[in-house]
Formats: sequence, structure tokens, C-alpha cells
Amino acid sequence: MTATGPAAALPVVAVVGPTGSGKSELALQLAERFGGEAVNSDSMQFYRGMDIGTAKLPVAERRGIRHHLMDFLTVREDTTAAQFQAMARAAIADIRSRGKLPILVGGSGLYVRAALDVLEFPGTDASIRGRLEAELDDGGLAPLVARLALVDPISAARVSDAKRVIRALEVHELTGRPFSSFMPERNYVQPTVQIGLNGDRGGLHERLAARVHGMVASGLQDEVERLIAQGLREGRTARKALGYQQFLRVIDGDSTISAATEQTITATRQFARRQLTWFRADPRVRWLDWSQRDLVAAAAELVGRVHGGPDA
Repeated sequence: MTATGPAAALPVVAVVGPTGSGKSELALQLAERFGGEAVNSDSMQFYRGMDIGTAKLPVAERRGIRHHLMDFLTVREDTTAAQFQAMARAAIADIRSRGKLPILVGGSGLYVRAALDVLEFPGTDASIRGRLEAELDDGGLAPLVARLALVDPISAARVSDAKRVIRALEVHELTGRPFSSFMPERNYVQPTVQIGLNGDRGGLHERLAARVHGMVASGLQDEVERLIAQGLREGRTARKALGYQQFLRVIDGDSTISAATEQTITATRQFARRQLTWFRADPRVRWLDWSQRDLVAAAAELVGRVHGGPDA
């Protein structure tokens, strides 16, 4: 459905930034103030049962605010940015058609761009991807990165994790074009305001360490054990999620709870750094300090400028 009238004037709000920066809470505050609904763009929160390790906001803590695109995959399943693009835009259109403010919230950078920007996605080829994944298992990531640097140096400089390196190589083989050519100028599909949360790096590190320790205390290992029975080991993406891969090794007897906890903290800090690098590259993001006293008011002012509502 295409919104018309007042609903058509509603912007999309995106709350972005590194993990642990308080995106979920700010999204709730904005939804309460403007009459909004949340659209999840954290790719690990797509999975049913992956709750503790993804810091998924429990239903009881969502304050009655509807959240879209959570818990729609099993741990055996996967989705692509192109598929997410279609689902996110359908959810946004539905929210706007009911006169509500859509609030995209999450730190999966490519998925955020997929929802917000004029962005073309090339197709996929399971045989090419399977061969590249086999090469990764046999020879590690370095040879694939070296190959990518030859055919697509721009992507090679931007990507570092195995999934995205394989995707870039798959696209080049499939289309003959570098993956970077599918990431054009940053143009929103519709009026949008992106609010980024950032702050003291040391403070973020402390937050992330405390959060991981809290996850472990809340039963992360038990959650992983439950998900094994649901096919976690067979899932191509879910089993590699932060915390889950580390505690799979604990369950296998190859690590300890203490070691897995510290490894998860380190990996989470590295992930947060990559998220910041991604979002800082977008000049349209309006950054706020998560520790500022007037955070909600400052964010509401940014929304109000585009919304044209009472806070404009």
C-alpha cells in the first residue's frame, strides 16, 4: 500500500550506532513521543530463540510498542539484504499507512542502507557461494581477501568479515561487476532522519563487558544448548553470532566459560568499532552523545524538524 495524505508526509527515523549504545531505549522514547512503531534492523534479532545473546528487548519491556521484523527466522534459516529490503519497506509502508511513525532501529549497517536508500542488489548463486565457502574452510580468509583486492580493491578495503568477502567475490563472478559498483551515492528513498549514538570509547568498552557478563549470568550457555536442538550448528549465519560461537566451543569442551566470556567481550568490542566505522562514513547521520542529559529531547528535535510535528 502506498500512503497518501498526512501519512505520506511521515518520515522514516533510523536510530543507529554501535552495539551497547542505547539504541533500543531511545527508539522506545521516540515511539512514545511521536506515536511510532519499531522496525528491527539487527540481523541477529531476526532469529527466534536468540534472545539473551542478542540483547533482544523482551516483549514485556517494549511498553506496548509494536516491533516489526523480529523472530521470523529459525536458527537454520538465513536471509539476504535484498529480502530484508523488501520486508522492511513493506513494514514501513504499513506503519505509515496507519499514521504511525516508522522507527528503524539496529546496527547492521548494510541492512539499514537497504531499508533507507536507493540501492540495487545483485542476484545470488548458491553454487558459487558454496565453492567460495569451501575455499574459506580449506585455506582461510587471507587468499579470498587477496583475490578480492585484485578484482574489487574498493570492496577489499571496506570489508573484513568472511561473509561479506565471500559475497563480494560471488557478485563479481556472477555479474562481472565489482560489488562496490552496487553501492551508489547515498540517496534516501523517502524523507529520513538518521540519529547516531556515540560516546566515550572507554565507557562503551565498560558497557559491553558488563553486558556480556550479564548475558552469561542470565543463561547464555543454556540458550545455546536449547538452540542446538533446533539446528543452531546447521545454521550458516546464526551459529557465527557473537557469544553463540564462543559458547558452542564451551559446550564442545574446547573452551571454558571464563575464556568464552572474555573472547565474546573482545569480539563485541571489535564489532562495535566496525559499526562506528560504517556509520561514520555516512555524512547524513546526526550524532548524539548517549550520555547527554537531554538525549531524548535532542533526538526529538531532530525528528521534529522532518516530521513537522509538535517538536518542530
